[in-house]
Order: sequence, then structure tokens, then C-alpha cells
Amino acid sequence: MARRATGLSSANSKSNQKSSGKGVFAGRVRYCVLDDKTEPQVFKDFGEWASIGCIFYTRLGAPNPGNFSTDNFARPLFPSNKNFPLENEVVYIIALPSSNVQSNVSSTSYYYFQPINIWGSTHHNAIPDPINGEELPAAQQSDYQQTEAGAVRRVTDGGTEIDLGDTFEERLDIRNLQPYEGDIFHEGRWGQSIRFGSTVKEANIPNPWSDSGENGDPLTIIRNGQTEEDQDPWIPILENINEDKSSIYLTSTQDLPIEVASKDYDSYSTQPIGTNVYNGNQIILNSGRLLFNSKTDSILFSSKESINLNSINSINIDTKETIISSDKIMLGDKNGKEPVILGKEFLRDFQKLVAKIITTSLALQTPIGTPAPGVPNPAVPAAAVQLQSAANTMLNKIERYKSKTAIVDK
Repeated sequence: MARRATGLSSANSKSNQKSSGKGVFAGRVRYCVLDDKTEPQVFKDFGEWASIGCIFYTRLGAPNPGNFSTDNFARPLFPSNKNFPLENEVVYIIALPSSNVQSNVSSTSYYYFQPINIWGSTHHNAIPDPINGEELPAAQQSDYQQTEAGAVRRVTDGGTEIDLGDTFEERLDIRNLQPYEGDIFHEGRWGQSIRFGSTVKEANIPNPWSDSGENGDPLTIIRNGQTEEDQDPWIPILENINEDKSSIYLTSTQDLPIEVASKDYDSYSTQPIGTNVYNGNQIILNSGRLLFNSKTDSILFSSKESINLNSINSINIDTKETIISSDKIMLGDKNGKEPVILGKEFLRDFQKLVAKIITTSLALQTPIGTPAPGVPNPAVPAAAVQLQSAANTMLNKIERYKSKTAIVDK
């Protein structure tokens, strides 16, 4: 019989049938279940793999109970969009129907929203808990500045005093993205982001993608690993196509100041539009290395104009068989005029010619009059006829030896 995960062991399932505590309230995260190793007993008691992403919390202003129970247990609210909170981040919690709702319509479980944006930071929004003795040392009080809207965190001493869990280490150089009107962001904690943006001309803070097109022309930027800049970490940052670790740009009318590794287009009679001035719709992938791998079928490149392979050092092809089907192949230079020789046919006839030359040469080595003085050497005429025939054969086929598609200049 299939097992239906409830998130709680059978021993705890009854205590999860809550009929009170409705409404929305704030809770401080104490532990988030991410694996079966950190707290193995908790993992087992609260649903095993169905407990992944669930949290234990304390209500703001309440002391830490120090235990794991259904009274301080909450699930992620959304099944397909999860934002796993860190310890000491604050989340909204709401009571909603539980998996026991078929037997008891009043049965509820707690569910949590994503962490509250306390510090306005995509990296983390944890805050020390004064109720449980986590007051800041005096040396770090200056990291929290008071404004009319409340405290803001401006770490200047490199301190990472907030407990964020077992493995998460605060990095003070992770910066938020600079927004523009109408933008939609999805930002990770480590400098990853997806921007659904657009061309924004005459913005107060200029960006590198709005020199062409019109306001509102769509742009999507996927970035992994932000540019390292020597600026205050709380100042928002723009994507940098040349300095970010890896990025994908999907454009409509924008031109981008990308610096390509190699841009030698001497093989073209009419060179393609420059990579940093092209403003048609395009997709740009930029990283330290690109790997394309097809596990079961083919990699297909198709282009209306041309496919350019451009490298500073070399272009290598390693395969069992190389097939080039083309009306004309230019090797060495776009203006190549010297045709390639058809190797097999030429060498077959050339081998016959050389053999006849050798035979004639051997015949000519015997002086006329041998064995009898004044008598012609009978081997010479026959060898000469064969040599002439072989030479005429190659002379008559001279045009056929040239490839009709491959031309070499260098």
C-alpha cells in the first residue's frame, strides 16, 4: 500500500490537528530541515523526506522553547517555489488546512512564507534575538544605524556576528541588483539573479543595455556570480557582461558592450556586424568555459548567414570521420586560387609514370651495340613507348586531378 506522507510520524499526528492559532503571525527560524543527517531523530519523527524545508520557530518576543514539537513546526506554503530560510531570519506563519482535513475539517497545520525583508538584502535578513540573550557586543552596535524608517545594517568592520546556521557564512560583498521601473527580479543569496527588465533610456543611473531601441523593449538577464567591485556592499549593482562569472542575455533591440576573446573575421569578404554594436534580437552566453554535450543524439547548428568559429589559438576536431559537403571549400584564405589535387587518382597515375621512367632509365643504362656493336638495344624502344603513353595519360587528365571544391592559397 502506498504511504501518504503527512510530515509527522504517527505518534505526533494527532497533535497536529490544531483548531486554534489562526491568522498570520511572525516567527523566528530556529532550524530548517534540509537533510536526514543534521537532526536524524527530528527527520524521522516529522515525516522523513516529507519534512524537507519545514522549519521550527519561536514567536517573536517569546523565549526559545529548546525543543522540537508540532507547536513550533511549520511547512513551506508553496509546493514548487521554495526559499529555505536561515536561522534567525523572520518569517510570516499562517494556519491553514492540514493533511487530516478529510477526517476533521477544522484540522490545521502551520505554513510559512519566505523570509521577511528586514535588511533589504538578498544575501540574508537574519537579526539577533535579544529575548534569548543574543544582544550585540558594543563594538558591533555601530553596524546598525537608525533612520526615520528604522534600523539599517551597515557592516564596516567585517563582523559576521549573527548565527545563521551550521554552514552558511555571511559574505559582506554580496550586493542587490539596481532596479529600474517595471523590473521583476529573482535573486539568490550568492550573487545569482534573473532580471526581467527592459530598455530604460535617460535613466538617472545609466545601464549598459539602453543605448539602442526604445523604452520598454524587453530584456532578460540570467547571471551567476556578480562582479567584484571595491564599493560599499549596500549600494546596488548592475550586471556586467564582461566581469560576472557566468551570464546569459536574451535581447530584443539592445546592443551590449561584450568583449569577445577573439574577433578576427578575415575569412569574410563582408564581415559580420560587430559583437558590441549588433542590436537585433540575440542570445549571448558568456563564461569562462562553455560545454555543449549531447548524450543521445546530435548537436545541430543552423544559420541563415554563416557559422563562425573564432579562436585565438586553435580549432581542433577529434572524430572518427570528418565529412564536409560544400559547393566550394576555400582553405587558407578567402581569396584562394590554387586548387587541391585529388590525391588517390593523381598518385595512382603518378606511380605508373614513375615506374615507366625507372624502366626507361634502366634501359638507357645499357650502351647501344651491346651485345653486338652497331645493333640497337631492343629494350629502349619498348620502354620509350610505355613512358610516352604514361606521360600522355597524365597530360590528358591534368584538369581532372584538380578538386572542384577545395582551393588552397597558403
